[in-house]
Amino acid sequence: MIPEFACISIGFAAMAAGVQARQGRQFAKALPKLGARSFRADVWMSCFSLWFAAASLPAMSEETKLLNVSYDPTRELYTEINDLFAERYKSRTGASVVFEQSHGGSSKQARSVIDGLQADVVTLALAWDIIAIERAGLIKPGWQEKLPYNSCPYTSTVAFLVRKGNPQNIKGWKDLTRPDVQVIVANPKTSGAGRWAFLALWGAIAGAKTHDLSTLEGLKESQAAAQAARDFPVYQNVEARAAVETFYNHNVPVLDTGARASTVTFVQKQLGDVLLNWENELWLALDEPGKDKFEIIYPPRSILGEPPVAVVDEVVDKKGTRDLAEAYLKFLYTSEAQETVAQLHYRPRDVDALKKYSAELPPLPLFTIDETFGGWVKAHEAFFAGGALFDQIYRPAK
Repeated sequence: MIPEFACISIGFAAMAAGVQARQGRQFAKALPKLGARSFRADVWMSCFSLWFAAASLPAMSEETKLLNVSYDPTRELYTEINDLFAERYKSRTGASVVFEQSHGGSSKQARSVIDGLQADVVTLALAWDIIAIERAGLIKPGWQEKLPYNSCPYTSTVAFLVRKGNPQNIKGWKDLTRPDVQVIVANPKTSGAGRWAFLALWGAIAGAKTHDLSTLEGLKESQAAAQAARDFPVYQNVEARAAVETFYNHNVPVLDTGARASTVTFVQKQLGDVLLNWENELWLALDEPGKDKFEIIYPPRSILGEPPVAVVDEVVDKKGTRDLAEAYLKFLYTSEAQETVAQLHYRPRDVDALKKYSAELPPLPLFTIDETFGGWVKAHEAFFAGGALFDQIYRPAK
């Protein structure tokens, strides 16, 4: 366990019960519409500074609006998180926070912010999309150093959703390239889920080194390995390139723009034999009413998905919402928020919370983008930039 996550557990039991009740209602509403920093010191300081700041925040007005521009599948997650934070903020300042949310394909969301969408915070699917906003001059350099775990308060991974009984006998990554298998996956040009899926397939076929990231020891080991990595032979792996080329040109009948759209295509439109998506999206499809229709298959290995968060400096300084925005992002690391993260099938950074939900979020050998691919800048330039490998190999059906 990371004991520091318990630093602000006031009313935790009551809050957890409330989250569970709201969660059930939220899933019932959502499914019909499916349409390397240190560990302990940083987390402790985040918990301490959050509530020190929240206790002393001035009430800027009776009602303050905060816009969170997020990626496709996080509607349910931030509905719950926002309610929790607003309750805590009001109890300490007397002021109300009204949250506005925007959701879509992660790269498209980043482009919207660059083009003028006034986001106070961004909570996107991958670091490259926030780096793009930084390069546009809206976020100050060093944003990944301001919060623990490179500003990624929770993680996820990529797995498979299949029809009940697994009629196609899908077990691993190579099964996705069989000629008799059709896979629904998001477009890596527009979707964070699509890019993580692409890298998961490439890295798994290439035999990327994995770690047990359900333990602090495994987390530290993976960070040390990433820092020590100098060569990235995965890029030259012939088998991985061939598998990816076959997959996108012969096994994927449609590329949706985002993770949620892919879930709709598979669950509601009944296309494909396998849905390749975020783990939380697969669970969403199961919870209501899919337990009798689908099942999740965890491959032998997968990738650690790390969705980062950041304050949009230019916007918060103009609007005067910096203190509120920073407190909001720090709140994501608290015990209350980590519990909500786990209940909604994201993987909390709090290893004790992760262990508590291990029946639904089982330990899985995971490789990281930093150790395997050298980070998001390198991966983007090699695979996803205009004219890069994906553009070279993909031949859309006419």
